[in-house]
Amino acid sequence: MRWLEHLEEWLISFLLATMTLVTFTQVIARYIFNYSFVWALELNGVMFGWLIFIGMSYGVRVGAHIGVDAFVKSLNSGAARVVGMIATALCFVYAAIVTVGGYQYVHKMYEVGILMQDIPIPQWIPRLALPVGFALLGFRFAQLFYQLATGQKTALLGDEVKDALKLRQDEAVDEVKP
Repeated sequence: MRWLEHLEEWLISFLLATMTLVTFTQVIARYIFNYSFVWALELNGVMFGWLIFIGMSYGVRVGAHIGVDAFVKSLNSGAARVVGMIATALCFVYAAIVTVGGYQYVHKMYEVGILMQDIPIPQWIPRLALPVGFALLGFRFAQLFYQLATGQKTALLGDEVKDALKLRQDEAVDEVKP
């Protein structure tokens, strides 16, 4: 599944770069040439939506989501893993529900056939971000559940304190090297 990870990262990078370019171009056009692209704001909104939905699954993959784990840290590792598996299963169910609902919504938009306001494409195309993003999120939660169940991972969330101490230790080692 390495190709999916690369695709996720590439899409996030592409969307961020394109949004920046469109916004920069719009600012230059407006303030220097007194001209405005009517479609720029809508395009940025669509790209931002895709960025959010792809970014959710990326955040699960790299363990970047914020969580309150004070209770879980008070448990032994076995109990913490079970709690993590329950939380992950519930998140998977939520992602599955939104994926199905998102598909139904997009299908209804397809049937209605309304175009976007400023870009001449059907509204259902950019709204595919909802079911696609949540399907990808569900896949990431399924992966996380498997990793917890098989013992490849011991916790649902990353340990910021441990990561910060390791980073500081690595920096101290680098400072000592000539």
